[in-house]
Amino acid sequence: MKKIIAIASVAALGLGVAACDSAAENAAEDQAAATEEVIDAQADAMEAAAQGTATEEAVENQADAMRESADRAADAAEDRADMLDSGTPE
Repeated sequence: MKKIIAIASVAALGLGVAACDSAAENAAEDQAAATEEVIDAQADAMEAAAQGTATEEAVENQADAMRESADRAADAAEDRADMLDSGTPE
């Protein structure tokens, strides 16, 4: 998992820069998005592995909770990144 996050992080850092954002802000936002994508992929894999088993519903609930948590964390990280340039979240 750490390797996937590291790879996603490096890939995210290489993404293009928007005109009005600093490189640091873009890197932080890209990092947050990449981390969220990795967790979404893990949740998808968990659901696929549990499909048709007695624990399918519990795993789906856990996967949904992971996605929601990752979304909230990414939103918070993006807000912090926005503050790098303007001092207020966009």
